[in-house]
Amino acid sequence: MKSAPSHPSRRDAAGGPVAGARPRRGRRRAGFTLVEILASLLMMAIVVPVALEGMSIASRAGLLGQRKAAAMRVAERLLEELIAEANTQQTTDSGTLADGEFAYPWTMRTENWSEDAMQQMTVTVTFTLQGNRYEVSATTLLPASGTTATGTLPAL
Repeated sequence: MKSAPSHPSRRDAAGGPVAGARPRRGRRRAGFTLVEILASLLMMAIVVPVALEGMSIASRAGLLGQRKAAAMRVAERLLEELIAEANTQQTTDSGTLADGEFAYPWTMRTENWSEDAMQQMTVTVTFTLQGNRYEVSATTLLPASGTTATGTLPAL
């Protein structure tokens, strides 16, 4: 024997739902609630700006690394050219050298080395990136002026 429905007014004689009756509270409808939507929007409002700032910092760091590498190439190239041209007798020199689309101002300074009878030549290259000034330097040791380097190289 069947038990009587708890809400007889909602069912007709055949057991089907009565027209115009509300659905039962126990049954969930598909979709999101307003609280779920607001919570997801709040989470997005926090995560998106943080992620964008992280990407911006990473982009700036990458650009700074590229510019520093280019400035170091310029410094090393100048150091090699000054030594090859025997232009080591001057104590200071300066100029601008282009690498790609950027121009890099440089200065050269030669001074006596404190450890031995040698000279220390330093080429410093500067550049500006996003309002900040950066510099890189390349240094080498040279025989003191008026002396010649003698000796033998070890066999490899």
